Amino acid sequence: MTLDPIHVENIARLAYGIAGDVDTTDHEDLSRQVWEEWLPELYRDGRIVIEPVGDHERRLAPIDDVALADRPFGTVHGLDSGTINPTTFKNGLVVDVAHAAMASEPTDLDLHRDRTIVATVHAGDSTADFDGEWTERDAGHTRQRVLHAPRVNRYAEGVVHALALYLAEGTHALDHADAVDELLVLDGPIYPKELFTWKDRDPELGELAREAKPRAVVEKYVRLVERFVERDVPLAGFVKNPASRTIVRSLSRKGVESPWPDDTALFTRLLERREDGDDGERVDDALTFTTWFHSRGGADGTMAADDDALGIDRRLDPELYEPTFMVLYDPRTDITYKLEAPYAFTRDADTRDRLTRQVLADVATTRGPPTAVEKADALARINATEKAALRRKFEERFDSDQQATYDDHRWGKDRR
Repeated sequence: MTLDPIHVENIARLAYGIAGDVDTTDHEDLSRQVWEEWLPELYRDGRIVIEPVGDHERRLAPIDDVALADRPFGTVHGLDSGTINPTTFKNGLVVDVAHAAMASEPTDLDLHRDRTIVATVHAGDSTADFDGEWTERDAGHTRQRVLHAPRVNRYAEGVVHALALYLAEGTHALDHADAVDELLVLDGPIYPKELFTWKDRDPELGELAREAKPRAVVEKYVRLVERFVERDVPLAGFVKNPASRTIVRSLSRKGVESPWPDDTALFTRLLERREDGDDGERVDDALTFTTWFHSRGGADGTMAADDDALGIDRRLDPELYEPTFMVLYDPRTDITYKLEAPYAFTRDADTRDRLTRQVLADVATTRGPPTAVEKADALARINATEKAALRRKFEERFDSDQQATYDDHRWGKDRR
């Protein structure tokens, strides 16, 4: 049954009451104050969690000009990992499968053929052991293995998902690092931040993050940074849906009532331009963006110089592993993106400038992520039909059905 017109109208009327209590002028004043007074050196618990790398400015670039500008990097590689999503079976197993691929712009078909596949399994039976070694298939173009996830009482689905996703991505990136001559852009953050948030979600998960298998996954990314520093090739991450709350949480602790649900909303407010103030049309002739920041709060705190990176040995100066970022806003789509890179690369002003100009040109041209990232996403993505087929294969192999839920039935999820 759908809503009748009268119901739609009644719900819409609620918006009038909500809008009447919101003064966006106050938001503009506060965002300006945050930018000018707090972000140049934002403290939390006695630590500087956000501070500029070099200049502290908001800038703009005319879209037509930047789209036609020469790219600083002639060849760009992208990397992504996709999964079938965690699946629980009636025999007690929880499984997720991740599939990583690297793409190149311009295209390299041999590289595109290479894949890394990881199946992560969680079992309630403490005597079971599903761990396997890496094996090769498809004439060496595919490496795959089974990883037995550490046992947890809760969050088994989240654990198998994160370990499969990041082990596949980190392994594929390391295995193909030498194929990258100019720039590698991960589809997403530069570190496996989902693992870093475990300690904030549950004490058991926090302890699990320091166990051998999760630490080995994180270590892949630490070694990846070192490899690219050694080769003097920049490494970055393009975050399509930034979700950090480091700034708004820090403001809240200082007693500043923030109207923004997360940092992305704050930066959108700072970067959006309108004619005649808030009531005018959005100005969409230029991309707007920030200069670069250090990030040492929230999930990024794990890789800060004054943290221990989960006990992983860092062979370079710990400061070089710290995440840094810049934020980019595209008014044509009203979407805000984040570009990340380790401080090992962004400490150099010329490299910061090249990374910035590259992402501006790419977004101006594609109205979305860089082409290499989009290609990697397309290669790694497992579509709904393929996911259903793979789950059926697991059911046959396990001789056990998936554990159904009411939502499966309600939304017609394909299980057979």
